[in-house]
Amino acid sequence: MFEKILIANRGEIALRIHRACKEMGIKTVAVHSEADADAMHVRLADEAVCIGPARSSDSYLNKSAIISAAVITGADAIHPGFGFLSENADFAEMVESHGIKFIGPTAAQMRKMGDKITARQAAVDAGIPVTPGSPSLDTVEDAVKWANKIGYPVIIKAKDGGGGKGMKTAFSDEEIKEAYTMARAEAKAAFPSDVVYMEKYLQKPRHIEMQILADEHGNVVHLGERDCSIQRNHQKVIEESPSPALNAEQRAEIGDIVRKAIEKIGYYNAGTLEFLYEDGRFYFLEMNTRLQVEHPVTEAVTGIDIVREQIRIANGATLGYTQEDIKFNGHAIECRINAEDPETFTPCPGKITDWHAPGGLGVRVDSAIYSGYTIPPYYDSMIAKLIVFGTNRNACLMRLRRALEEFVIGGPKTTIPLQEEIISQGDFIDGNYNIHWLEKYMASKKFEPK
Repeated sequence: MFEKILIANRGEIALRIHRACKEMGIKTVAVHSEADADAMHVRLADEAVCIGPARSSDSYLNKSAIISAAVITGADAIHPGFGFLSENADFAEMVESHGIKFIGPTAAQMRKMGDKITARQAAVDAGIPVTPGSPSLDTVEDAVKWANKIGYPVIIKAKDGGGGKGMKTAFSDEEIKEAYTMARAEAKAAFPSDVVYMEKYLQKPRHIEMQILADEHGNVVHLGERDCSIQRNHQKVIEESPSPALNAEQRAEIGDIVRKAIEKIGYYNAGTLEFLYEDGRFYFLEMNTRLQVEHPVTEAVTGIDIVREQIRIANGATLGYTQEDIKFNGHAIECRINAEDPETFTPCPGKITDWHAPGGLGVRVDSAIYSGYTIPPYYDSMIAKLIVFGTNRNACLMRLRRALEEFVIGGPKTTIPLQEEIISQGDFIDGNYNIHWLEKYMASKKFEPK
């Protein structure tokens, strides 16, 4: 097993990886920006290395600085977490060229499945259902032609996109021209490439994703689905497992399709295949070749430590279990807690004056926050994840309601009032929602926190 792992990330995910390493008897190296010198993962790691100024481009995205830190500290492997360099194939290649193990898929696998256009073709080749779509679109005229071929409404997507950037919908020829221009402009500003493509736009789908684990020896399992349909501007707000929309037969059917596809593709380590689900049919969206923010809900219902498995797989171990060994128990829901105004979603960095995390049976809080800590203004505003488990969905909702009421974060505004509002709505309680539900709900009435 690895003796020392460098964690190329920050915040709650860096702390999550640190904890998995320590439970496996592995030493950790924290890298941090100047702004994160007092971060919790830095305080707890066996070693810490400052890799640059506050800006991500000068620190957490600085490939050379991170690899230098790994070489200097003698790290055997690098875990990228999520975000930052976690899906950067060039970084994975650089890590391996220095004799250090990258905890994730190979650079070639990342390029194949991380590129939305090639991933879409790989999905088709592997027998995964997809929405009608186009190849890359070079001109406005291409966009108009393909939109009419596919049929409105359609959605333009950036090839390298994520987080809702570079995505525009269109319902007519006039709208497609503007959508194409705006999507390319957003893609050029946010991603390495401004290449875009088109898909049929589904109007009331759920967002359902399948978690997989695969080792280098050809063994693949799926760990069930997560329903991530409660979202705003394509950003997930609440996730749960299992989905209220699926039954055991549907879960087994799509799980079997996904598992066989991953075997055919030859992918290994952790990964997530994302789908839109409408009228009983699944349509492939993309694959995330990394750990997901919402992985804890899957851990809660399966009992499998996904980060630990990532490390074991990277070290060459076999999974040690088959699909028949995976048991799904109970229900789990995760709320993303952001340091934002719950009505305007304006980021609210600042000092934490009071901190009380909820506890009790079936309650987990993943966070690197502590009383007296100052949230820096340079990074993502997510400061905690509340994950609650119950024997069934109703028990889980009751426990979640109690846990949110118990959660105290003094100082900056947070989205806890929004989470409380969402889970009290009849549609959510009944599991009757899709990816547009939250935005429509908030537009229909003035949000009034409790």
